[in-house]
Amino acid sequence: MNKKREDFFKPIPLLSRGRAFLLRVLMLPNFLLITACGLENLSMKESPRIYAFNHNNSLEALMVPVFLIYHLGGRTISFVIDWMYGKIPVLGQLMNMIDPVYVYNKRSTLPWIEASRPAMPIADTVERCAQKLRAGQCIGIFPEGKRNKDPETLVRGKPGIGHIALQTGAAVVPIGIDFNCRSAKRKIPMIGRTIIRIGKPLHFYRQSEAYLALFADSHRNHSEYDTCNQLAACVTHEIMLNLAALSGKQYREPFPLLRQSLT
Repeated sequence: MNKKREDFFKPIPLLSRGRAFLLRVLMLPNFLLITACGLENLSMKESPRIYAFNHNNSLEALMVPVFLIYHLGGRTISFVIDWMYGKIPVLGQLMNMIDPVYVYNKRSTLPWIEASRPAMPIADTVERCAQKLRAGQCIGIFPEGKRNKDPETLVRGKPGIGHIALQTGAAVVPIGIDFNCRSAKRKIPMIGRTIIRIGKPLHFYRQSEAYLALFADSHRNHSEYDTCNQLAACVTHEIMLNLAALSGKQYREPFPLLRQSLT
């Protein structure tokens, strides 16, 4: 009981008293449902990081950001999320508090929400994430891009996270989300005891240097564009392999091969 009390009242130095109280209230389900390991891999330093997660159900998209921000002392993490969540009363207000990066690819099934989808094109998601990282902010991404209820296998990671990591040089912290019942019952629950495993930060210094050299060339040709995409695909693959190990699932996608050496 004393340990839970200590956890509940741990300092949240980066938030006002009002927001700190709100965060503690939102953490209550996490205290009941989440077991975490690898918290030492979170950093209170101000260097921007990319937090990458596998994605199983809708509830974790609410619980895990709260959990992470709480254990980072209230530091904001701008999650990449579908735009319609920002239009739902109350939930949208909570989402906007973390300054999310909204993506507008999907249509809402609710006409009153779909009517508010921007008609004008929105700036590229990769560029918006890169801008936040360059400004010193952290971002959170579910690279599978959708909820994946397969209890055994991750779906192919989208290469956007690779491009973001290479353009900014930011470290990527893989965080696996697992459930006590996943392996026993072979299903992903809507709600259940959740295990969060936080991996060591991944650094891609050499790949980023090669990528940026190509990216900075205003006269780059199709071959160089392809190499940038291949580098991003390789980085994404490594991130997904780490997420597989941390989430208890497998990643069966073939490794993308570079057509030319980085040396």
